[in-house]
Amino acid sequence: MMIVREVALEDLDALWDLIEQANAGMTSLNIDKEQLADRVERSHFAFRRLTERAGGAPYVFVMQDLENGSLAGTSCIFSKTGGFEPFYAYRIVKETNYCDLLKQTHEIRTLQLVKTHNGPTEIGSLFLLPEYRGRGCGKLLSMSRFAYIAAHPKRFASQTIAEMRGFLKPNGVSPFWEAIGSHFFKIDFPRADSLSMIDKQFIEDLMPKYPIYLELLPEEAVAVIGQVHDQTKPALAMLESQGFVRTDQIDIFDGGPVVKCETQSIVAVQVSREYLVSKESSIGTWRDYPQGLFCAKAIVTTSRSPFVAVQCDIVMIDNRVWMEHFAMKALRVQSDDTVWVMKQ
Repeated sequence: MMIVREVALEDLDALWDLIEQANAGMTSLNIDKEQLADRVERSHFAFRRLTERAGGAPYVFVMQDLENGSLAGTSCIFSKTGGFEPFYAYRIVKETNYCDLLKQTHEIRTLQLVKTHNGPTEIGSLFLLPEYRGRGCGKLLSMSRFAYIAAHPKRFASQTIAEMRGFLKPNGVSPFWEAIGSHFFKIDFPRADSLSMIDKQFIEDLMPKYPIYLELLPEEAVAVIGQVHDQTKPALAMLESQGFVRTDQIDIFDGGPVVKCETQSIVAVQVSREYLVSKESSIGTWRDYPQGLFCAKAIVTTSRSPFVAVQCDIVMIDNRVWMEHFAMKALRVQSDDTVWVMKQ
């Protein structure tokens, strides 16, 4: 059985082993063990804080295989971008110029560096081991974050974004980086990607301050602007199904798209509701209940710390939810406890 739960301090070594298997280009996982320890500690405090505001804390989730106890994946919510470390992106700006003498109209596109200090919530750092992909695990790992947002709306900003990993060649080369970043940072793409998680000052120091004209870039680089890595396409499709749309911003290193959605308009947030656990939850199976009751697959989470999420069959009975005993055990809930239900 797979569960998603909040990261624990004792997960550090296992989580480090997990993210070392992530591919280059996953910026928010290109960190060293000391930085990971700091993120885990901040997350541990964030889940337990009594005040609820979007202060920039990371909320780290891990997927655990209960059959062997190992970690299979991780994901994160950064409650607010900006703050002490600004959020950088390129904005694609379009301008139409007309020449009366030549009777020609041209659309000029430029990339303009923008930085945000008081920005939206960001979801990211989603990584799942290859052997667990294609089994519904990725959906549980991703959607559990929205269940947490639904239960704690004041901890997050009014808008949520996601930076999608940009296009890379099979050999790991980024055409967008080669066309722009490599000329201003005399380091390779993985190194720059990693440094951006340590100290963003080098971006402020070395990134060009003036607009970059797309017409002056190689066609190969222009063609991949806003394109995603092959392994990122399922994640993008899932977010688009939840109401996320592309913005006019892209990642400054690999040109991947930035998508956004009003937080309370995310489909999964809208359909998540709090219910009492039915007293009948510990007996029988859902097939034992009378026809006509609402039966479905759902993601069910705890309503208070420690956060745990499972996917299971449910039956809705008035304002109560019935679930199988294994799910109750994994969630560590009893009759009359409250849980959050996200119907699929």
